[in-house]
Amino acid sequence: MKSFFSCLIAILLIKSISAQINPASIDIVRDKWGVPHIFAPTDAAASYGLAWAHAEDDFASLQMVALPAKGLMGRVLGKEGAAGDYAFALFRCREITEEKWHTLSPQFIAIAEAYVQALNDYAKKHPSEVLHKKLFPMTAKDYIASSVLALTVFNGADKVLRSIFANRMPTIQEIEDKGSNAIAVHPKKTNTGEAFLVINAHQPNTGPQAFYEAHLYSDEGLNILGGLLAGGPTVLHGVNEHLGWAHTVNLVDRVDQFQLKMHPTKKYYYELDGKWLKLEKKKIKLRIKGIPIGVGRDVYWSEYGATMKNKQGFFSIRLGANMKIGALEQWYHMGKAKNFTEFYEVLKKQELSMFNIMYADKYDTIFYVNNGLIPIRDSASKYNWRKTLPGNTSATLWKSFRKLQELPQYINPVPGFLYNTNHSSFQATARGYNLSPRNYPKQDGWEININNRSERFLELMPKEGSISMDQLKSIKFDIQLPEKLQYWYGIDSMFLMQPDSEPQLATLINTFKAWNKRGDANSEGAAIFFLTYRFVSDLMDGQDARKLTMSECRATYQYVFDYMMKHFNRTNITLGDLQKLVRGNRDWPLDGFQDLLAPQWTAPYKDGIFKSTGGDGYIVFARFPKAGLPILETVNMYGASAKPSSPHFADQVPLYLEKKTKSMTLDKATIYKEAIKVYHPQ
Repeated sequence: MKSFFSCLIAILLIKSISAQINPASIDIVRDKWGVPHIFAPTDAAASYGLAWAHAEDDFASLQMVALPAKGLMGRVLGKEGAAGDYAFALFRCREITEEKWHTLSPQFIAIAEAYVQALNDYAKKHPSEVLHKKLFPMTAKDYIASSVLALTVFNGADKVLRSIFANRMPTIQEIEDKGSNAIAVHPKKTNTGEAFLVINAHQPNTGPQAFYEAHLYSDEGLNILGGLLAGGPTVLHGVNEHLGWAHTVNLVDRVDQFQLKMHPTKKYYYELDGKWLKLEKKKIKLRIKGIPIGVGRDVYWSEYGATMKNKQGFFSIRLGANMKIGALEQWYHMGKAKNFTEFYEVLKKQELSMFNIMYADKYDTIFYVNNGLIPIRDSASKYNWRKTLPGNTSATLWKSFRKLQELPQYINPVPGFLYNTNHSSFQATARGYNLSPRNYPKQDGWEININNRSERFLELMPKEGSISMDQLKSIKFDIQLPEKLQYWYGIDSMFLMQPDSEPQLATLINTFKAWNKRGDANSEGAAIFFLTYRFVSDLMDGQDARKLTMSECRATYQYVFDYMMKHFNRTNITLGDLQKLVRGNRDWPLDGFQDLLAPQWTAPYKDGIFKSTGGDGYIVFARFPKAGLPILETVNMYGASAKPSSPHFADQVPLYLEKKTKSMTLDKATIYKEAIKVYHPQ
């Protein structure tokens, strides 16, 4: 009876908090860059204001996140979108949300309710911007279920799913993401005696996975600025009055794939420990734009989890991301922490299923952990946990995760700095002061890779003495490859080719051999490398790491020559001729390429030219003085708004191209004093 009344009180409390939100009590303060600073009486009201401001700038992306919860991705995006609706059902995002709803605190449920209320209110007031009439109104459970799918996909489940469709297991290289940077420097290593933090997660430039900059302030103690993705009710990495943190994608093995042993005659029965169990089967109907009738699909569930069928049989996918629903709440509490002890206690909740975490604060603490829900796998077995596993024995059916304290982590290392560029946790500071992989279970699948960014960072980071923030900025914006290349496939042999043997290719070969290995927009060598990278990636797809043969080098040079002549009718083109930063109907020559500290990812644009689709995106440089607020500089590659009609659609492009930043602050008085616009979300 007592528990019944406790639940009843919690429900009433949630409704009470939600009902008290008055949009008129919320200020959205826009600065000269269009960045929203939300001032509200409560944390929940701040979340309401954030949702409203974000909707004003990019309502389409916010809706894209929520579509799967209503089974509407297919109706809006066609066949490609239907895959999202299918994955939502397959991974039981709705069911896990219902099952785990009680694990969310009343405080956070109020925040989620407020966020969703704002989206519903905005949709009602701006019906012409709604992507599908059945999307609104949405509920907090719709919203949380959508976040479960987003993190399931982020953890790599979508890639494993596609591999099952294609009847093959993805390799480590296929699962690898495109990279991010995070750096923390201890006060003893800085020239000002302040801790430094660099936040630089590399994400797409547009859409639901692009970073949105915002500042949240409430009378309940929330005061944080940073970046969030579409659907984030709070800052996902950023800086509050006391501390800050950055994320990079980690590549530790969090996902396992199992092949079930099916009964020879009884349909949908699989063996587990000598017993035959029946697959749970559910028929779903995918609604696809342009197709008048629903497309029926079966989704299955075994003891291992989400299950699919292909030509080879039935396969299950198991990962922690679709076993918990509290990641957004954990981010919220991380942003409320006042010191390292509080921050670490929040991390112990282990609701956040992935991401490296880099931390710095005003109290002389820097910290890094390779965070995630890492399965405790059977150490006695001889299974290769990176490959498809037998799904007929409890020896492979893990049911728990490593505790936070068991994960690779560093606090205040002797060299005075920590960094991660999506590489090994066992190279997180100066050489000679790192953890050893021998002390961590091999079956966990910890990363041991290094990359060009990790090597270049060590080349640039001062081994002795201090570093200034200006030096740290130069490191972050660096576009030089390291002395020894760390790409998966060795292109070094291309520098060994002799031009005399290839008259047609001689100019290209000489230019490439003389290249300084920098990603300058005005570099002809960088243009050759850009096309080389694309060609070699396709040529060597799926092969083990090795150097190119001489015949492969010649084929690569020939491809570069043919491409340049076809699209430009000359071979003396620069990287800036070939690669552009495009925003609306404008474009600019662009530095960088993949795996530089200032990287770019590209896609075909027009006339043989490529445009940036991702890379630096949103960057924060933070200094933590002992007294007073953090000193913040940021830049967002495009601007605060996704609407072409907005003056903030591309106003930060010149800053980014010139490797400059804008000053930001957490100080309320300064923000109001310098405000361009102050209004309520109504």
